[in-house]
Amino acid sequence: MTGSNPTSTASDGRSATRSSKIQPRHFDKLAVVYIRQSTPQQVRENRESRDRQYALADHALALGWPRDRVLVIDDDQGQSGRSAALRPGFQRLLAEVTLGHVGLVLGLEMSRFARSSADWHRLLELCAVCGSLLADQDGVYDPTDPNDRLLLGLKGTLSEAEVVTLRNRLDRGRQNKAARGELFCGLPTGYMRLPSGEVAMDSDEQVRGVISLIFEKFDELGTARSVFLYLIAARIQVGVRPNKGPQRGELAWRRPTRSTIERILRHPIYAGAYAYGRYRYTPKVAGRPQPVCQTISLDKIPVLLRDKLPAYISWEQFQSNLAKLRANRSGPATPGPVRQGAGLLGGLIRCGTCGRRLSVHYRRPGGQAHYTCDRHSAQGGEQTCYGVVAAPVDELVTTQVLRALEPAALELSLQAGEDVAQERDRLDRYRRQECERARHEADRAELCYRAVDPTNRMVARTLEKRWEESLVRVRQAEEDYRRFAAQSPPRPTERDRGRIRELASDIPSLWSAPGVTAADRKHVIRCLIERVVVSVRPDSEEVGVTINWCGGQEARHTTARSVGQYEQMGDYTRLIAVVRTRHAAGDTPTQIAEELNAAGFRTPRRRGPFTRERVHELFRRLGLNCGRSLTPQLGVGEQWLSDLAEQVGASALTVRRWIARGWAHARRVAGRRGWVVWADAAEIRRLRALAAMTVVGTTGYPAELTTPGVRA
Repeated sequence: MTGSNPTSTASDGRSATRSSKIQPRHFDKLAVVYIRQSTPQQVRENRESRDRQYALADHALALGWPRDRVLVIDDDQGQSGRSAALRPGFQRLLAEVTLGHVGLVLGLEMSRFARSSADWHRLLELCAVCGSLLADQDGVYDPTDPNDRLLLGLKGTLSEAEVVTLRNRLDRGRQNKAARGELFCGLPTGYMRLPSGEVAMDSDEQVRGVISLIFEKFDELGTARSVFLYLIAARIQVGVRPNKGPQRGELAWRRPTRSTIERILRHPIYAGAYAYGRYRYTPKVAGRPQPVCQTISLDKIPVLLRDKLPAYISWEQFQSNLAKLRANRSGPATPGPVRQGAGLLGGLIRCGTCGRRLSVHYRRPGGQAHYTCDRHSAQGGEQTCYGVVAAPVDELVTTQVLRALEPAALELSLQAGEDVAQERDRLDRYRRQECERARHEADRAELCYRAVDPTNRMVARTLEKRWEESLVRVRQAEEDYRRFAAQSPPRPTERDRGRIRELASDIPSLWSAPGVTAADRKHVIRCLIERVVVSVRPDSEEVGVTINWCGGQEARHTTARSVGQYEQMGDYTRLIAVVRTRHAAGDTPTQIAEELNAAGFRTPRRRGPFTRERVHELFRRLGLNCGRSLTPQLGVGEQWLSDLAEQVGASALTVRRWIARGWAHARRVAGRRGWVVWADAAEIRRLRALAAMTVVGTTGYPAELTTPGVRA
């Protein structure tokens, strides 16, 4: 295909056949040698392939290029050829070809340039347009020649098929190894690989203790964030062993993060299960440069082998932890985490009409809580669901919870005391282990220092500094331990246990103690109650409350909410019957108010007990005679303020201002209407003129309009 060609001698004495396809114009441009190996391991171990690729520079010299016109591009060492996106060397090659600087492109084989047909044909097109040749150890190719182009396309196709075959072969081997539970891409904290290849718990006792502490605190606190905050407050670090890098396998202590806590809680290896394929990666697309990682549920994981590895927790506890994490997510079907606020049933309370979860709203910070249903506002329909003030429902549920806690109060109180002691023991053990580790590092630094020749000061100074730094860490660890021991509460004595037994008999006092927060009460309620369903009718003060206990039992209760009208109250019929009866008997409003309060009747919105004025309001509602105390007899020329305002064409507020300024004769009376104004015919004409000037907006009024007439 290349025909007969003259020969030339390279600088190393080797002869090479010069192709007739190389024209003088090609020698005016660069000869570019492209070098690539797929992985860092190949760069490190496949030295023969690397040397052969660099030897292509001598091949370019043999073809006739001067040494200063040979460019070697080796920026893509350790980069895969599946895509050109992350290969700066290949992109540089394309740029040089596009600019017309390249006469010949050399590669060990076509697979070195690209494993993708799209990238390979892009290079071919650019070389054809810009007049560049391609060459490997088999010959020189002209991309404008049909036969050469066919051969180059076939080589690119074979290169792409080769990588697909290799990938499939490796994937099948990986899947076969994973099916046996022997494939580990990296072990999480708390585990390590033995020299024999087996996976075991970390040999460091403190590392294992921190992992166990995380699971115990999650079982106690219920959320990953609470565990994270606890570790930060206690200044507890997590021991990790890097899976790669120069410090691979060495133990390092790091500050915990929330993502680290969640990964530990979600990983099935801590329950003794081997899992492969827990994540699915979606490919990169336009507008999304990074692949998206999706977590696969346990029932869809390709390989899940239980009881395969040493476990920190049981499989049942692991599934319980996953259920808690799902419940902590705020969603329509999950209660979400415990939040601050006075409403005790946030996340648990649901609407009895539509079944949606009720939202907790506060009209002002620290104000009264309200449970509201947002269905009509979310769907834009007519309101059929109604909310309720949190206080009456919370009181009912609290009463039932305290009643349920009474039988186990003593046992729970003693268990709480033991939990405090166990907590102190855990932290004490962690602090002592820190001191022990610091002393060990100091002893090792001392041995290294004493083993060196003291006269070799260049080495001795460094080891002496390390020894001093380790001694400082020992002193800090011991000071932290003494500070912890001084601040920790002492173990409960027998007298303290007796006091605990006394307090256990009065659970309501403990519930309302100043040190108990709303979040603490919510945690207790969630341990006992799964769901609370409330049914609210807009025309009634009664609220139906259904409590679904965690054990599967269901209890129905009724409580009263605050309403704005007498007609919404359940005892309204009985209330008006009592008022009519007592009114007919001649009782005064004050006597009737006392009788209503004694009988347990309430006012709307719970505005306090019945008073004389509120009984007067009921008289007016029922059309009963209110008596002289409320409706005094009007004198000659007197009328109510509202009636006078309508008659003279002014607002009631304007007439009130006239009265305050002394522009009208008036007197204040008890009752709802308030003011009685005297005005004869002449007075009414004066007030009409005054009102007309007020409408116009005059600021200065004549004295004859602001001076009231003489009252007859």
